[in-house]
Amino acid sequence: MTWQTTLAEGFASSEALLDFLGLPPRLACYASERQFKTRVPLGFAQRMKPGDPHDPLLLQVLASPHELDERSDFTPDPLKESIANPLPGLLHKYHGRVLLTLIGTCAVNCRFCFRRHFPYEDNNPGRSGWQAIFDYIRQDSSIHEVILSGGDPLLVTDRMLKEFVTGLTTIQHVKTLRFHTRIPIVLPSRIDESFLDFIKSVSQHVVMVLHCNHSQEINEEVRAACFAMKSAGCVLLNQSVLLRGINDNASVLAQLSECLFDCQVLPYYLHVLDKVSGTSHFDVAEVEVQAIYRALQGVLPGYLLPRLVREIAGEASKTLVFSSLK
Repeated sequence: MTWQTTLAEGFASSEALLDFLGLPPRLACYASERQFKTRVPLGFAQRMKPGDPHDPLLLQVLASPHELDERSDFTPDPLKESIANPLPGLLHKYHGRVLLTLIGTCAVNCRFCFRRHFPYEDNNPGRSGWQAIFDYIRQDSSIHEVILSGGDPLLVTDRMLKEFVTGLTTIQHVKTLRFHTRIPIVLPSRIDESFLDFIKSVSQHVVMVLHCNHSQEINEEVRAACFAMKSAGCVLLNQSVLLRGINDNASVLAQLSECLFDCQVLPYYLHVLDKVSGTSHFDVAEVEVQAIYRALQGVLPGYLLPRLVREIAGEASKTLVFSSLK
């Protein structure tokens, strides 16, 4: 069975997902689901606890009526990405690196997604737009890293990825290729021999930044995928989002760091929630954030402690939060 077939077996509605878990359909909000579609791979759903409406994996993907709450401080584009978008599919927010959206879909639609309102229809460069992207990067010798994000870049076929990266190899000042992806966590079958062969063929440094928020997301398939990518030469990092009711607890976060390390993945960032419309119910108050991170510092060695950050529109980098906590 191909990974594409496995992906097609997933859930495209809250009703089907709740039925699979033996939960009542009234737990879903279909108005929210119409605004932001449900998409959950079967393998990810199988890691949820049947009958538990508070399962931390379910809460990340289940459409909630709270998504309809309106708050003036939660907006569609809080990071102002629209003004850092000089070409379709290219975001240039930080010195030395650009981010590319080669695809506008993901294997899983996380309800807290900071790009849930992103205009992907206007940011799909297609093959016809690649040359403009290559020219843009070539003309700026300060750009040494290209980040493939999206939508999830690992939903792009190996053939298309190889074509794109072949174009990048003509630009000598690009030294690092970075992927931001949820797929090794939610669809580990995607990390197949063909993809690993592609990774081995890349001449640049390859950094794989995974998105994992809870240790329950990690099973033997995920662990095997991580070991395979490590063996293929990837640097493996993880970034999480601090989410109310899911991982807003130092012991939960510490367990996540330890499980990631068992998979040869280093914790990288712990993000304060971006204030995107429809996500306010996931927000953790600032005073709680500080208490959680202080407690996390007390139980983890430094190399397993993710940097607590937030993104502020217009800043030259992620902003460290409480970096001097003792």
